[in-house]
Amino acid sequence: MRKAPRQRRSRATVDTIVEAAARVLARRGWAHFTTNETASAAGVSVGSLYQYFPNKLALAEEIRKRHLDAVLAAISSSDERDGAGMLEQRVAKLIDGVVAAHSVDQQLHRVLLDEVPLAARSTQDQFEAEYLRRYQAVIASASGKPDPERDDIAGRVLSGAVEGVVHAAARHGELDSPALRAELIDLVCGYLRRRTAS
Repeated sequence: MRKAPRQRRSRATVDTIVEAAARVLARRGWAHFTTNETASAAGVSVGSLYQYFPNKLALAEEIRKRHLDAVLAAISSSDERDGAGMLEQRVAKLIDGVVAAHSVDQQLHRVLLDEVPLAARSTQDQFEAEYLRRYQAVIASASGKPDPERDDIAGRVLSGAVEGVVHAAARHGELDSPALRAELIDLVCGYLRRRTAS
């Protein structure tokens, strides 16, 4: 982002631009995504858009950052210790949160994954570190006895499994499948139980 909005009105303008950009990007794909069409869809001048975003890549990065923030929020809400919560309930909360974050606009998610250039992923390293930390917290919470070295590897395995299933389902428009949800919950619960038992 070229300039951070400070006042409520400018923050609202940026939100409007980003929401319009997400709609245009999902509908038109990366190759036909333009700042002119985005400005028109947002009801602002191209000059107003350029005050905050120097090009379409910066817009795509902001859309992606907001998506990643939603994914992190979904994971963090499921890693809290809840004495009354059964493992299945905590895992279901995790899966439902991750699926919800990816269900907002499945077409947009597909475009972000498959079409937007890697240059728009400048925050990837920061996201990956926090993403893994939150999965490690889920693992430590399930086992009750943290083991940093094992939890690090387990976090990578678990996040890769959940991410792979959810991304494949998003590409095929199957995120709302109850059968897929049940299988993914069984997969994660089985993995966490086996780790705790060993």
